[in-house]
Amino acid sequence: MCKQLKLGLCIGVSVVVLLACACMCTGEVSAGSRPSPANSPAGRPQFSGTTYYVSSVNGNDADSGTSAAQAWKTLKAVNSRTFSPGDKILFERGTQYTGRLVAHGSGAEGFPIIVDAYAEGSKPRIDGDSLDMEAVLLYNVQYWEINNLEITNRIPQVPDLAGVRVHIENFGKARHIYLRNLYVHDIDGPHTNALSETGYGIFWENEGDTVPSVFDDLRVENCHVKNVNCRGIQSQNRYNRTKNWHPNLNVVIRNNLVEQIGGAGITTLGTEGCLIEYNRVDGIGLLSQGNGIHPYKSDNTVIQYNEVSDCRRGKTEGWGFNSDNLCNNSLFQYNYSHDNEGGFQLVIGEACRNTVVRYNISQNDGFSTTNFSPTFNLSKNCTNTRIYNNTIYVGTKREPIELVRFFDGGTDLWPDGTRFYNNIFYVDGAVTFIWGSSTNNVFSNNVWYGKFIGPPNDPCGIYVDPCLVNVNSGGSGLNSLAGYKLQANSPCIGAGTNPGIEPDIYKNGGRDFWGNPVPTGITNPDIGAHQRGKLWTGIK
Repeated sequence: MCKQLKLGLCIGVSVVVLLACACMCTGEVSAGSRPSPANSPAGRPQFSGTTYYVSSVNGNDADSGTSAAQAWKTLKAVNSRTFSPGDKILFERGTQYTGRLVAHGSGAEGFPIIVDAYAEGSKPRIDGDSLDMEAVLLYNVQYWEINNLEITNRIPQVPDLAGVRVHIENFGKARHIYLRNLYVHDIDGPHTNALSETGYGIFWENEGDTVPSVFDDLRVENCHVKNVNCRGIQSQNRYNRTKNWHPNLNVVIRNNLVEQIGGAGITTLGTEGCLIEYNRVDGIGLLSQGNGIHPYKSDNTVIQYNEVSDCRRGKTEGWGFNSDNLCNNSLFQYNYSHDNEGGFQLVIGEACRNTVVRYNISQNDGFSTTNFSPTFNLSKNCTNTRIYNNTIYVGTKREPIELVRFFDGGTDLWPDGTRFYNNIFYVDGAVTFIWGSSTNNVFSNNVWYGKFIGPPNDPCGIYVDPCLVNVNSGGSGLNSLAGYKLQANSPCIGAGTNPGIEPDIYKNGGRDFWGNPVPTGITNPDIGAHQRGKLWTGIK
């Protein structure tokens, strides 16, 4: 028998100067202007707020701005005001503005300052001009929500150009920054070479030598980012990862469409517990290079329910997903990766630890004819990587394709402790393996169906047809993947590594790619991303 292996601006009335300064330094907001007489049961100040209207067609900057009939006309009128908790700035739909929208003032808990649209028609549009680096700027403020705007910035010779920029510096903790339902497109900036890093769709950064500054509760949701010279959605943390680290907290990147990007799609740098889910990323690395979705210098990032396709192979990038340098505990689950020239999954040191890749589907990833493009690329001294219960289909776009490559990146540092369990490798062409000087690799209970050149030792491997419903049938969308389910006669049913023997698989998330429950005790799971074997009544 085979043995299993194991800003706040302080907007107060009659507030002393010292209190105002303290609020600005810590990023806290005082009681603010226009509080209502009653406080909440918890003692929180209440704010009535004022709604302001802006119309480039019907407005007049000399008016009050407090009704649609008295709307302001230009961004200059908005930028000259400092707003208070609970205020709203509404732009008329179908109108267009040139210049930069700048946020002044901060909201408060329960009373954010909201930018949105009114009336009927297309989203209000802001076009950046040659005087500014971004079309929308939030600098040293908090409790802001930006909704339902169209944003462009087509200035070819301005480095670090952005559509939306959120920046805190010596501010403290900036809370509640929400960017929702934005259409950000045609963000240019200079492009000079294959490693050009300029031009961002949505960009945020934190820094500060005197006051440590971080974001807490930053969300980018339901946005469409398209035609950006370098990076679609990108963060930057200016603190030193090993000496003076201040990660951003409660960052959520959800349900965005990111497409036709010169460099990387979605990159979160310097976060703790970031959630990246339900995003669609397509057409990456068109001008320079980039991966679809990846955390960098971040801990405990969860990347799930995303679809990534058409990542082009640049000098060092081109994978659908990447756990990048100095990341700990990155979790990639329930994602769909397909037709990425570089490959499916990149795990790259330095010191990238405890990456988990589980219950994903990869179809036709890794086919560059000019550079190596393994489906799985493990590089430098990444350690304790766990790859299990994925379904991988390799077609014939290039033969042979490297299925797994271990690589030192020229550093003489090699991956250690990589585990592949319960995966289906279905190959229509041929695949090879590059081991280098990697150490302590374990393969167990995987399905190997097709032509494998120099495969690893898998003492519990299965070498027959896994009996999937219809391979290579995935289209666009996670709901197009029924062809990768197991048939009733599949040898994969109940043939996976026992989670009681391999502790990492015991913590398996409790569900498969389609939401079916999976074993968490001593029952052997099925192999691949589908759990067909019944655990209890009601399984799908």
